[in-house]
Formats: sequence, C-alpha cells, structure tokens
Amino acid sequence: MQRRFVLSRSLAVAMLSLALAGCGFHLRSNQEFTFKTIAINPTAGSPVAQDLARYFGAARVPLTTPSGGVPPEVVLHIVEEVRERNIVAVNASGQVRELQLLVRLKFKVQTPQGLELINTTEISQQRDISFNESSALAKEAEELLLYRDMQNDIVQQMLRRLAAIKLTPAP
Repeated sequence: MQRRFVLSRSLAVAMLSLALAGCGFHLRSNQEFTFKTIAINPTAGSPVAQDLARYFGAARVPLTTPSGGVPPEVVLHIVEEVRERNIVAVNASGQVRELQLLVRLKFKVQTPQGLELINTTEISQQRDISFNESSALAKEAEELLLYRDMQNDIVQQMLRRLAAIKLTPAP
C-alpha cells in the first residue's frame, strides 16, 4: 500500500514537472546583450543610472564614456528622472490619509554616431500608500521601500528593452 502511494506521488511530481517545462516556464536569468560596451549619460545623481552601472559591472559589460579611449557601441541617455509624492485623499479635518508615489524616467539609446536605437521613451511606476500621522516615521520608511521597489521595476524594464536592441555589424 505504501509502495503504491510513493509510486503515485513520484508519478504526480514527474507529470507536474513535465507540465511546467511544456508551458515555457523558466527562471529569470541575466539578459543577453548584442553590444559589448555601453556608456551611460545620466542626469546628475540618477539612482537608476547607478543601478544600471552596477548591473552592467556584474554582467561584465564594460562601461565607457563617449569621449573616452574605447568607444562604446551604445550610449544610454537618461533624459529625465522624476520622483513625485501627491496627496490623493484627506479626511474631514484636512489631514492626509492617502498618498500616491510616482517615479518617471525618460531615456533614449543611440550609437556614438547619433543613430537612435530607442527613441525617447518614458517608463513610469506608481504606488498608493495610506498615511497616518501617528506612525509617520514608519510610513516614511515604507515610502522609501516603495520608491526603491519602483526603481527596481524600472531598471528591469530598461534591461529588457536594452536586450531587445539588435545591432547590425558595420560594413
């Protein structure tokens, strides 16, 4: 009896793994890029540019400067990065009850010669957060975590778009 249970359980696990493999499921892996070098021209103090530089360093895609010794194959321009905090709801006495956090990023990707690979594109993320005066310090920490989460989402979206770039070899 117990042997039959083990056998049927093993069969069920095997069937489940085949079903997952058949549907195309796989864990997210590092992006593959067609370019070998990249330059990032950020706005001053851009946290997204810092995250991208960290990612490309880990992915072994060298960062260069457009005016440096080794010319980059791709230049990423971060045109604008904005963080906003808007009041969405207040109570009867005028105290804030709900906030909307927003991160907007505009970027474009070019070759060093000026050929646009990705036109100016805007990526935005928003999150709603309830607010309570009595726990203002905790809400401030939650707000920072939400901004960081939105920033990570934007970086992942940018990496997917950069991985989609197909460079044609120069004649």
